[in-house]
Amino acid sequence: MPSLRVTLPGKGPKVYHLYKKITSIGSGEENDISLPDPLLADTHAHIHFDGRDFNITSIDKHGDLHVNGKKRKKHRMIHQDTLKIGATDLTFSLYDEPPTDEEAAKTMEALNSYRKLFEFSERLLLNYDLTELLDALMDAVVAITNADKGFLILLEGNELRVKVARNLKRENLADALQQLSDSIVEKVIKTKKAVIVSDALHDQEFSNAMSVMSLKLSSVMCVPLLERGNLLGAIYVGNDSVAQLFDESHLEVLTIFAAQASLIIRNALLVNELKLDNKLLSEQIEAMRFGDIIGSCAAMQEVFKKVQKVATTDISVLITGETGTGKELIARELHRRSGRAKGPFVTINCGAIPENLLESELFGHVKGAFTGAVATKPGKFHSADRGTIFLDEIGEMPLNLQVKLLRVLQEKVVVRVGENRPEPVDIRVLTATNRTLEEEIKHNRFREDLYYRLNVVNIHLPPLRDRGEDVMVIAKYLLHRYSAEFGGLVKGLSPNAVIAIRKFGWPGNIRQLENHIKKACVLADKALLGPEDMGLTADVLPAILPLADAKDKFQREYINQVLELNNGNRTKTARDLGVDPRTIFRHLEKEDDGSGSSDAGEEEPPLA
Repeated sequence: MPSLRVTLPGKGPKVYHLYKKITSIGSGEENDISLPDPLLADTHAHIHFDGRDFNITSIDKHGDLHVNGKKRKKHRMIHQDTLKIGATDLTFSLYDEPPTDEEAAKTMEALNSYRKLFEFSERLLLNYDLTELLDALMDAVVAITNADKGFLILLEGNELRVKVARNLKRENLADALQQLSDSIVEKVIKTKKAVIVSDALHDQEFSNAMSVMSLKLSSVMCVPLLERGNLLGAIYVGNDSVAQLFDESHLEVLTIFAAQASLIIRNALLVNELKLDNKLLSEQIEAMRFGDIIGSCAAMQEVFKKVQKVATTDISVLITGETGTGKELIARELHRRSGRAKGPFVTINCGAIPENLLESELFGHVKGAFTGAVATKPGKFHSADRGTIFLDEIGEMPLNLQVKLLRVLQEKVVVRVGENRPEPVDIRVLTATNRTLEEEIKHNRFREDLYYRLNVVNIHLPPLRDRGEDVMVIAKYLLHRYSAEFGGLVKGLSPNAVIAIRKFGWPGNIRQLENHIKKACVLADKALLGPEDMGLTADVLPAILPLADAKDKFQREYINQVLELNNGNRTKTARDLGVDPRTIFRHLEKEDDGSGSSDAGEEEPPLA
């Protein structure tokens, strides 16, 4: 293949193959052949291949181009033409030539370097111990570069710390800081560019540095560790005995190793951060845990206090709250902390069983009591004897069964369907509903006497949207749990996901949050979940209202709440709110016509 052999002053030759139609040469980094020659222009020359010939042309009007000792502006190159641009010598070869012994040796050295790089990459895939990996990295770097010592330096805050220091014998160096040149490391950290010093004691830039003089340094090479442009630290190798040890090929290999090291360090930092986050989360959860329930907000703390007080008694408890707030968990905790903890805990959802079967499920039946009753069967109340029965969605129970349930609570006996013989049962009854039973009583859908029997103590669970930072702790707990269960890649939440979780209203409460995170842990193929992974896109998140609109919305809702408390009495509502009664009348007129806004030209009297 056609090629250019480039020889810079004081450096070995390097071969560039010519395979493009136009190959640019110059001192600028954007050139196809970039040469660190101060005599070259940014773009000094072009080599143009027209399909048959290679023509070199001087691009810079002040730039020199010499071909076979003669100054040229443009030249059609032939095999073995010698060129000179600036202080750089070039030789054009039209055909591949057998390498010299020196070139063959360098090729073997390069192959050996890349072989060691490959071996290290294989170890990287099999080893997860950070200390062993970094030691192996530096051992490979020292061996490849022929250095007698190597250092891995990390930037922690504003301070540089030596994390690994190894010698040629694969031993740790105890006095690492005393064997480094501060001035060389400082330059690499400051410029984010690699430095090669062939003979530090006679180097124009570093010979006067105290560290160089005291250490009597010879060959030094230092490359930055970069991750997406961010500086993590540096790799530093040196040999105090041999000058002129390192060249561009060594730097190239070391740069590749530095990239590997950056990857390891970045992943290690991420893992350590996640470990710390998980540790803090575990500590936070333990501090917030109440049995299987997690919560630290004031409302949940009141719930926990009430549970502790009533758990040891046989008092009937009515647990209220929206769907998905954890009512069954509270019921289980009441049972677990009671004297009946060793007895059964039986639960039944009154809204999930057809009305014609619910009585049989609750109280049992005898053989032949109805079509399909082929054998005598005990009910849930029999199963819960000496324990606790939890009747979920009690507001869904038909009125005729409410009468029978009231008898069970009053007389502590159960009568099976198809039988008149009462059977005594020793049980504690806990109930739950997401309905407002007071409203159900007004509409004759729930018996008032049963309500007072069940609601000896009421425990109300707040919705998730009113529990503050509980939502984030619960979200992280669920993510950690389901990620481990499903063996997924998910390790945490992105900053945007955290914002979306806090912003979303969660009408389905904890159950909805759990379903969203469970689905994301199964389907996501990345370490950090984003809002889109949980279905929290912009169209489902609530819009932020302007302050005036938010104030108006709050005022309307608050007036409606006070009106409801006063059974629609407008005069009393106005007196309670400290406003003119006309304000309430105008509010109701707007509610009736659906406008929800003040009449034009009329100023709404403010709430006091």
